[in-house]
Amino acid sequence: MNAWRKGLPGIVVALTLVVVALVYALRSEVEPASPEVAAVAEPVAPPAPAQHGGRTPAPPPRSMPVPAPVDLTRPPEPVEDENTPKVHPVDLQVIRARLPHNLYWEMAAPTKDPAVLEQREASTRHWNELYGKVLSAEASVEQIREYYGHRRKVSEDFITFSQAVLSQYDDVLPDRDRGLYELSIDMHRTRLAELPAQEQDALERREAHERRREAWRQGRQEP
Repeated sequence: MNAWRKGLPGIVVALTLVVVALVYALRSEVEPASPEVAAVAEPVAPPAPAQHGGRTPAPPPRSMPVPAPVDLTRPPEPVEDENTPKVHPVDLQVIRARLPHNLYWEMAAPTKDPAVLEQREASTRHWNELYGKVLSAEASVEQIREYYGHRRKVSEDFITFSQAVLSQYDDVLPDRDRGLYELSIDMHRTRLAELPAQEQDALERREAHERRREAWRQGRQEP
């Protein structure tokens, strides 16, 4: 009995240590984790269930970028308009000073002058009427010479005009315009080469027409 009594304090001390250890362990399980650990251990929320026909909700809109401030103290930079007519590199006044009597100015130069346009219409009517007489062999020899002389002058002047433009502005002309001037030269050269035969044919038709007319007159005069 005395021996048990002597060992009792030691047993009490041991039980006390066990109880303290159990209490400390329980407090450690209840204590919350640190913020860093909680952030890592936080579970991901499950996706929201589909709504109305299986569509998932749209994600939240992203914030739009803020535009840079406009400097109102600086003038706006010019914007090229594709509908704005571009300045043609050919200065017709320079060519006109070189060729003041060329028929291009009378017949084809750009103009909005009503008097010039009316004069061109009258000139066109005159030469068309004369050409009709040439074709029908009703024109006189002088009229045939006048008509083909006019056509020769027109082709020669238009060739001279196109050559002057090419010699003055060949290095700045657009390819399309250069090609048109070269085409004009070729066409008028072809016409000039054909004019002698056309004029001779017109004279021969007139002569044959006059012979037929004279024969018809003589036939009517015979009894």
